[in-house]
Amino acid sequence: MDEITNESVNFVLTSPPYPMIEIWDSLFSSFNPRIGEALEDGDGMRAYDLMHKELNSVWDEIDRVICPGGIVCINIGDATRKIGDSFKVYANHSRIIYYFEKKGYNILPLIIWKKHSNKPTKFMGSGMLPPNAYVTHEHEYILIFRKNGPRQFKTEKEKEKRRNSAYFWEERNEWFSDIWADLKGTPQKLDDIERKTAAYPLRLAYRLISMYSIQGDTILDPFLGTGTTMIAAMCAARNSIGYEIDTKFKNIIEARIKEIKRLSRELIRERLKKHAKLIKMKNTRYRSKYYGFNVMTKQEQDILFQIIKEIRKDDGNRFEITYKPLKFVNFL
Repeated sequence: MDEITNESVNFVLTSPPYPMIEIWDSLFSSFNPRIGEALEDGDGMRAYDLMHKELNSVWDEIDRVICPGGIVCINIGDATRKIGDSFKVYANHSRIIYYFEKKGYNILPLIIWKKHSNKPTKFMGSGMLPPNAYVTHEHEYILIFRKNGPRQFKTEKEKEKRRNSAYFWEERNEWFSDIWADLKGTPQKLDDIERKTAAYPLRLAYRLISMYSIQGDTILDPFLGTGTTMIAAMCAARNSIGYEIDTKFKNIIEARIKEIKRLSRELIRERLKKHAKLIKMKNTRYRSKYYGFNVMTKQEQDILFQIIKEIRKDDGNRFEITYKPLKFVNFL
């Protein structure tokens, strides 16, 4: 990520290839042939260790570019796999936690993303006979790390952007729970490209970006895929940088960017309408400066959404988006 200067990124949100998930074997092996050799030899732990060494090289770059006080969110699932006669869990989330812990990051409470299973059965192994059945994996982890303690906002402009970027009281109560069961995975089968069958959806990325960054921040996704992190960042009035080694995704990402005006307005409207409906049933003495309804706390008074005014693309892979504040909209 040579284009990114040291400590210039405020928030990282990504979902890497999952070690020991079979659809990623060939990708990992293309980076290090010893991984393929380990799998052929039936040595699952050796392959697992080598796959995480490949991921660690990306985490090294993230450590370089993330600013003090910056947040890193990594969506990862563990793998269950039988190699030879041995069936076991490969605990990907714990390996990543170990890396960031050794780097000195603050390990923040993680989120269990409970995904809805499409499997007709809820068990693996020996059916109704103990003791050799296994529970199914129906969740993934959103790991959360912070570099060098809480972020500082020193200038009045920074403080104002932070106030404008606040979330509603009811969003705080919902979002900052450690179990998320309201967001379904998004199927991704695209021509000859097959990614995870349930990648994280736009609303999950938008929620995390709203929780852990402010308007105007720079968001990074080093495993961009179909561009969900970047699309969510654009909808939330953040700058964004994405890396994707598979050029087949470029047209998909650019087609999605064309939809962001509609998506941005849709996400903002959902939040405003939901709040306006809830606040009718609450008694509060605080009022929004811009939206004609009451709010629960003083910190919510300055919430100000930005809507997309114009999208321009240069000759390369860069998009420039201009915004204007959405003021005095009454959804009551």
